[in-house]
Amino acid sequence: MTMKRRLFLFSGAAIAAVAAHQIFSRSNTAPVTAQSRVLNLYSARHYDNDTAIYEGFTKKTGIRVNLVEAEADKLIERIKSEGANSPADVLLTVDAGRLWRAQQENLLQPVQSSVLTSAIPANLREPDGNWFGFTRRARVIVYNKDRVKPSELSTYEDLADPKWKGRIVVRSSSHVYNQSLTGALLAKHGAEKTETWARGLVSNFARQPEGNDTAQIKAVAAGQGDLTIVNSYYVVRLAKSDKPEDKAIASKIGVFFPNQNDQGMHVNISGGGVVKTAPNRDAAVQFLEYLASPEAQEIFAASNNEYPAVKSAKTDAVLLSYGETFKEDPLNAAVFGKNNADALKLMDRAGWK
Repeated sequence: MTMKRRLFLFSGAAIAAVAAHQIFSRSNTAPVTAQSRVLNLYSARHYDNDTAIYEGFTKKTGIRVNLVEAEADKLIERIKSEGANSPADVLLTVDAGRLWRAQQENLLQPVQSSVLTSAIPANLREPDGNWFGFTRRARVIVYNKDRVKPSELSTYEDLADPKWKGRIVVRSSSHVYNQSLTGALLAKHGAEKTETWARGLVSNFARQPEGNDTAQIKAVAAGQGDLTIVNSYYVVRLAKSDKPEDKAIASKIGVFFPNQNDQGMHVNISGGGVVKTAPNRDAAVQFLEYLASPEAQEIFAASNNEYPAVKSAKTDAVLLSYGETFKEDPLNAAVFGKNNADALKLMDRAGWK
């Protein structure tokens, strides 16, 4: 079958008939239930290149992957509604805030694996093994090269300085990426100082928050604002685009790694964990361990132009062109994931809509 083809899953004899010819199946309906040599994967990652990982896993282990794709919140709600009868083995999603929510809903189970704990840095995994990060998502400052000099930039905290009044564009506080960044600052500074920062940031907005990270980059390139905060892979997507207009946008902006002289840049994750009721638990653990392997790490990160979680793994060349090394905040992802709810309340009080 082709990489992009979606197959609806059948049960019983139909599954047995196609299993020998099918590396993995994509579906928005029900996956197959427990049986040997099968992994039911619920994934909020929508990157076609991830299919190479599923094929590699099957070739290495003989375990077939049944893929169900949806938005993270919908997958979490689905697992909850399916209850003890959920066929889900692994939940993959983006942002520690969503993984923390799944954990708090009691949907994940701890995994003790020397393979995972030796490969994945401690700050990128939940301390009790409920979930693991497999890529790093750097939250960078993007600036208009004609309006801002890199020497003017320093930290996330500095973005609240009045010198930036009317010069910052950013997406809504309702998005988990901004909640996690604010959650990290909350862990660093406490509620009072973080709310003061958020109020200062809001006072510097060039417009009310709107659009996704790509929209912020385009606004900066167009001069609607001088700088923004985005995940770095959005910049790389534009730089790699076949569209001349996207390449033109990428040429007008610069990327700055903040907080290099203190705590380090905020780094989020794309990760996953074993579902508490997983009918194929052993296969699920094997899959997570495979995601930490050098071969899978390179593909998993490259699928969305992210940094690998395993730092020895190869990183995309275009991504590296914006900076080969950086100091990252060592704060455990579980901490800012846990802080998301409080961060959103704080942002709301500050007027960050």
